[in-house]
Amino acid sequence: MEMGKVNIAVIAGGWSSERDVSLMSGNAVYKALDKDKYHVNRYDPKHELAVLIEKKEQIDLAFILLHGRFGEDGRIQGLLDIMGIPFVGSGVLSSAMAVNKKVTKDLYRAEGLCVAEHVILKRDEPFSLEEVIRAIGIHSVVKPLSEGSSVGMSVCGNEEELRLGIQQAFALDREIMIEKFIEGREVTCCVLGNRQLETLPIIEILLRERYRFFDYEAKYTAGETEEICPAQLSEKIADQVKNAAIKAHQALGCEIWSRTDMIIHHETVTLLETNTIPGMTENSLFPLAARTAGISFPQLLDRLIRLSFEKKVNVDKIQWL
Repeated sequence: MEMGKVNIAVIAGGWSSERDVSLMSGNAVYKALDKDKYHVNRYDPKHELAVLIEKKEQIDLAFILLHGRFGEDGRIQGLLDIMGIPFVGSGVLSSAMAVNKKVTKDLYRAEGLCVAEHVILKRDEPFSLEEVIRAIGIHSVVKPLSEGSSVGMSVCGNEEELRLGIQQAFALDREIMIEKFIEGREVTCCVLGNRQLETLPIIEILLRERYRFFDYEAKYTAGETEEICPAQLSEKIADQVKNAAIKAHQALGCEIWSRTDMIIHHETVTLLETNTIPGMTENSLFPLAARTAGISFPQLLDRLIRLSFEKKVNVDKIQWL
């Protein structure tokens, strides 16, 4: 690696249902990266995978911004490992575990973290709707097991909604999760670091009345939600949220960064999921938390890149960052 500009490959787009969001994240990062420090090229693996492989010797670090399947699930990480390209974020195993909601919850439980009761259904296996309702209750949340950005997710309040939610989720995944619905305040907490982990200010997400949950439209349409950062929480609850985010990060073996979503019901913090490649659009939560901590978007990208070099390349002194 030459002293001078660092060669960064911004990888965005891909094949998943979150392709459009990935492209927005990629564009935002590309624009914010300091071109005096970095030589930046963008690659959409859906159309430019062969080009990415061809240019591998010219890439010092890949910034993966692929959300969902084939990007957040460890597959692109495995390919980059094979090509010898270090990258920002978690490795193959952590990525694969975090994208699978059942594995994630099992690891949360093993760490003593609180999760909602759930059942798993498989597309090709018979199930009883009555037994699901008996186990979880009628007020429930249906999710494809390995989708992100709330794609295919439904909040159900009666039998017909549950039946439709199951049908919609099975259209996207062969396995689905049905969770007991927990009423409460939705918050998210971002984690940064290698050996020494730090949390950024907690964000509370308030939805417009027409939304039943933080769905795809609410996540990515400007003005559809109100994000309060820092969240107005008691010191006790805030500490619980921060500790849970770090424990979740460690339980999944995450690297460099993560963002964990939670529900606060009374004084109980229930974990929902951990994102190993958080959104980086103009409306995204990780940049908001960083900004609240006094870290600009370009500075946040510098931090992520520095952490990645320290972890993946073992460079002690990166003078140009």
